[in-house]
Amino acid sequence: MQIILASGSPRRRELLERMGIREFTVISPDADESLEEGLSPAGQVERLSRRKADAVAAQAAPGALIIAADTVVALEGTILGKPADQSEAFRMLSALSGVRHQVYTGVTVAQGGKVLTRHEVTSVDFRSLEAEEVELYIATGECMDKAGAYGIQGYGALLIEGINGDYYNVMGLPVACLAQMLKEFGVDCLKRAAQ
Repeated sequence: MQIILASGSPRRRELLERMGIREFTVISPDADESLEEGLSPAGQVERLSRRKADAVAAQAAPGALIIAADTVVALEGTILGKPADQSEAFRMLSALSGVRHQVYTGVTVAQGGKVLTRHEVTSVDFRSLEAEEVELYIATGECMDKAGAYGIQGYGALLIEGINGDYYNVMGLPVACLAQMLKEFGVDCLKRAAQ
């Protein structure tokens, strides 16, 4: 069975390999990633992951199993996407300083006419940050391609006091949730890992 990861994210590729899925094709989806008015953060990521899966399914071979995901950071219900520039990154990180926010990832698994879409949410607590710390983090360059302007798996870990939920969800792929979804398509990650 051909497995396609509908994402250009190196973090998602790494996490899929950690799950025991070693042979897969990567196709970056050409999908509309605009947010829809009136949808909750959970609804947004589910909708966006489905759009990505549909975009890749249109060019995939019949029978291919497609995995797509989308991640957003939400502060008091407001979605923080990827910063457009360093000024926006500074505003986002300053807003997250000393408060709890949520990271939502929507995941869609599709094969033929069967499609499953779910989401995972993780709460993240930032410690209180000095303006200089925010500037230094931005200077690492790590924040510019990440929702909420930080990456938990990099220097962004220095900004975080704690999390409640799936750590890998914050990286962009909720592995436990995805593993259960894949089982419904006959793909058992633990069996693959044990082989």
